[in-house]
Amino acid sequence: MASHRRPKQPSRARVTVLTATAAAAVALSSQAAQAAEPKPSKEDVKEKVDKLYEDAEKATEKYNGAKEAQGKLEKQVDALQDKVARGQDELNDLRDGLGSMASAQYRTGGIDPAVQLFLSSDPDSYLEKASTLDQVSAKQADTLQQIQSKQRTLAQQRQEAQSKVKDLADTRKQLGEQKDEVRAKLADAQKLLNTLTAQERAALAKEDESRASRDGGTSSRADLGNSVPASQRASAAFSAAQSKIGTPYVYGASGPSSFDCSGLTSWAYAQAGVSIPRTSEAQANAGSRLGMSQLQQGDLVIFYGDLHHVGFYAGNGQVLHAPKPGASVRYESINNMPFQFGVRIG
Repeated sequence: MASHRRPKQPSRARVTVLTATAAAAVALSSQAAQAAEPKPSKEDVKEKVDKLYEDAEKATEKYNGAKEAQGKLEKQVDALQDKVARGQDELNDLRDGLGSMASAQYRTGGIDPAVQLFLSSDPDSYLEKASTLDQVSAKQADTLQQIQSKQRTLAQQRQEAQSKVKDLADTRKQLGEQKDEVRAKLADAQKLLNTLTAQERAALAKEDESRASRDGGTSSRADLGNSVPASQRASAAFSAAQSKIGTPYVYGASGPSSFDCSGLTSWAYAQAGVSIPRTSEAQANAGSRLGMSQLQQGDLVIFYGDLHHVGFYAGNGQVLHAPKPGASVRYESINNMPFQFGVRIG
């Protein structure tokens, strides 16, 4: 007779042992994988983080450019929409006036040919058939011409406004993409920094501070020599920037409590009553270009081949700038970055 006994179930203790064994195997394989990938050295991390910060700054300047373009487009769209609304009101008033003429002429026994022209489904045909326009009063003819002109103008303004609205939508999309790129670069940099110990991160910060102050004392105080400001406005702008030493770098920020590189220079010149473009690339074309030997205090200094970094010439081979994430507005040797040219704001 066949047995109908159920298979014996594994005991709870046996299940626990098997689970623990599997977990241990996973842990060992994870440790083996980690052992196969050695922890990057402090120097490797610094090199990669510096590159990510440089890439983030490039993206930041593109973000600044898109943000500036967005602001200009928003103003243009608002102005065009206001203009269209005012034009429509004016057109409505002209039509109302012509309608009043038609009503008055109907009550007196006839409609003026000018009004017939306006009301005709084929005004061109009407004009061809009309024997003369002498019948049309000067006032009515002028009103018709104003209506036709206003209609053409409104059509053009509406088309222009629609084009600007599309440009604005494209710019907003670009702005979001640039912002995402900056955030991704900064997040990757932070992940790399998190692989270091607290002592290693502190050592990196100390090395960065030492590099910034090379040939010039500390990053908050520097020997500026006897450099003479390029102009009164340059002097005022440089003094404004000096008042922000120690203020943190934040991408896309233009003061007064945080700055990126071009945010500092544009803010400082604004304090001197001078409006300059928002981005480093645009600031590079905002004045006359100078070689290193021609620099005076308050001149802008442009760095890197793609012109993505800008600061102030401070004197004695020092620049004053907002350097990068994790750092603050400070003095630094001009030789620490690839100098391209100076710019004197007229």
